[in-house]
Amino acid sequence: MNTNAPTASTHRFHESANAQVQGRASYIDDLPLVEGTLHAAPLMSPLANAQLIAMDLEAVLAAPGVVGTVTAQDIPGDPLLATFVHDEPIFAGPQLMHVGQVMGLVLGDSHTQARHAARQMRLQTTQATPLLHAREAMQAGSFVLPKVTVQRGDATAALNAAPHQLQGSLEIGGQEHFYLESQIAYAIPQENGHWLIHSGTQHPGEVQHWVAHALHIPLSQVRVVCRRMGGGFGGKETQAGHLAVWAALAAHKFGRPVKMRLDRGDDILITGKRHPFSHDWQVGFDAQGRVLGLDSVQLAHCGHSADLSGPVADRAIFHTDNAYYLSDLHIASHRCKTHTQSHTAFRGFGGPQGVLLIETVMGDIARHLGLDALDVRLVNLYGLGERDTTPYGMKVEDNILHPLMTQLAERCDYRARRQNITDWNAQHSVIKKGLALTPVKFGISFTATQFNQAGAVVSVYTDGSVRVNHGGTEMGQGLHTKVCGLVARVLGLPAAQVHASASDTDQVANASATAASSGTDLNGRAAENAALQVRHNIASCIAKLDNCSAEAVLFEGGQVITPVRQRSFPEAVQYAYGQRVQLWSDGFYATPKIHYDRTTLTGRPFYYFAYGAACSEVAIDTLTGEYRVLRTDILHDVGHSLHPEIDIGQIEGGFAQGLGWLTTEELVWNAKGELLTKGASTYKIPTAADMPAQLNIELWHEANVEGNVGGSKAVGEPPFMLAISVVEALRDAIGVTRPGSTPIRLNTPATPERVLNAILAP
Repeated sequence: MNTNAPTASTHRFHESANAQVQGRASYIDDLPLVEGTLHAAPLMSPLANAQLIAMDLEAVLAAPGVVGTVTAQDIPGDPLLATFVHDEPIFAGPQLMHVGQVMGLVLGDSHTQARHAARQMRLQTTQATPLLHAREAMQAGSFVLPKVTVQRGDATAALNAAPHQLQGSLEIGGQEHFYLESQIAYAIPQENGHWLIHSGTQHPGEVQHWVAHALHIPLSQVRVVCRRMGGGFGGKETQAGHLAVWAALAAHKFGRPVKMRLDRGDDILITGKRHPFSHDWQVGFDAQGRVLGLDSVQLAHCGHSADLSGPVADRAIFHTDNAYYLSDLHIASHRCKTHTQSHTAFRGFGGPQGVLLIETVMGDIARHLGLDALDVRLVNLYGLGERDTTPYGMKVEDNILHPLMTQLAERCDYRARRQNITDWNAQHSVIKKGLALTPVKFGISFTATQFNQAGAVVSVYTDGSVRVNHGGTEMGQGLHTKVCGLVARVLGLPAAQVHASASDTDQVANASATAASSGTDLNGRAAENAALQVRHNIASCIAKLDNCSAEAVLFEGGQVITPVRQRSFPEAVQYAYGQRVQLWSDGFYATPKIHYDRTTLTGRPFYYFAYGAACSEVAIDTLTGEYRVLRTDILHDVGHSLHPEIDIGQIEGGFAQGLGWLTTEELVWNAKGELLTKGASTYKIPTAADMPAQLNIELWHEANVEGNVGGSKAVGEPPFMLAISVVEALRDAIGVTRPGSTPIRLNTPATPERVLNAILAP
């Protein structure tokens, strides 16, 4: 555990824990309905890659409780969403790109009536064969964005000169977000053409932009509020905006409030997933396994529009190195257009797809040379003062990879267990075991540099209570808890005395998305800066009264202390108020040091790196392909933890979600483009039974060398990639069943069927 924990003021339960366990935490679906509220349901395309000839809504309009419909003809502004690439229609037509694409809305007196009516839509169409895989799209020349190439040195020459070469391919599956709360929005007309939008979104500012764009009104006339979400994981970064736009358009047409909540099955059909990736690679290496040259072709399955595919594919490039120095490298990244949902942000944002590739390569190198994979990984790590620059030109200045990995190896008895597993496998013919220890190096910051800014407002009331509002959103990750703790620490108060209000575009304008693991880094620092200003105001006032310097005034334990006397915080606040001192302040923060040229993909896109490592042990049944994860040990770097309990929870959750992506969660489309895995009965998220029987988590002790808030490091996304250790352990176990040194091909998710096929492969 982290022994350098902050002061006790930050140690408290999650800020809404009591309300959550009592069922009193309010979500958008819990809000009392405004009089006259209508309910919207989507009219969805039943076909992929089809041409719409006619849409018959007569039966829809005649259904019980139906008030009307909304289609593209009812959009007062731009018919395209205000995305970066500007390539996605608000409502589909005449080209229907994927099964589930929204063509319009039905408005009814109830949610159930609207959904039932939507099923009465009749279409006349012609359909062509859909492109459902990136390799098909590549062959057809179908892309949402141009190819991006990154290179360093001469990969071709290095490959040709290397004493050993390997090549391979890897198919990485996507992942459904499966947040507990499905997508939702509630649009309420206000006076003078203004709007209130309750949106379950990770990016209220973008929702504000999209709604204003669709209604053709100024952003200042749209207020977006989000108290909390029931999970997001990236799925509500852009795609929550769709529902807000749809609800606002319906409310605009009918002049009444409109609520739109997606049924789980509809949510899965409509919204994008984690990007599946197809990789082709060649690697050259020496007798110790050190990589001398790597050529990588990366095909991102983007879906029918760009959404966030550009930056997602870019981050896959940025994390193809993971923890390793690659001297001669060539990467070609293709952003392929398919007739599926438009894939979007998901925890790790392309990073996992890059990390999985290089870890696969490391495992194959070790097998080819007959070396322990941990030794191959260690020999390839970034160095200190040498071999320390990434392919995109950023120096790895805070490198703790080697000590972190070797410490984990010692604590989990890696070497002894490796021998024990070798002995086990020699004695057992059916059940085989595998072991792998893999690292993570994950860059923290938005690669879109302009998003690395945040604002906050801290208000101290005359009774000493404190409220903070910031631009981040709460989706269960504990952001509000950490921000309140930081403000409490500045003011010397118990954390329970500070409360967070809903994220609100009327409070903090132009806020960035709560994404890229930067929620606390950005908003916590902004709130801290605001609190420091309020503290300075109070301290200056009390200093005049007690004839001392403002620096001599201490805020501790709910008291304001000077060399002369001690006052309670409320007493000091009330005195300052009587002296007409400002007891609220805004705070702003912009991440320093970062710069990035998107045309060359070079610069310093990240403020710092977060590190971690996991060692996983598995056992597989070679007759069926079934397996269990027996044990996982994790040592993860969160810097100086602001809240160890929350950080450990994020590590557990990230690992579990990564485990699901890599082992059980399989998305299946049929040849017509219909997504068949559209509910919990067919799409298997991990359960407690899928977790390791023994899971040990420790936090790395050292504070962040950069001046991040409280010396902390981000913890949202990096732990997700710790689950790659499980796939590598599976490949290690499969390798025991097969003679020779040929690579073990195991595409993900590594279902028992795929494990068995890998065992039986020639």
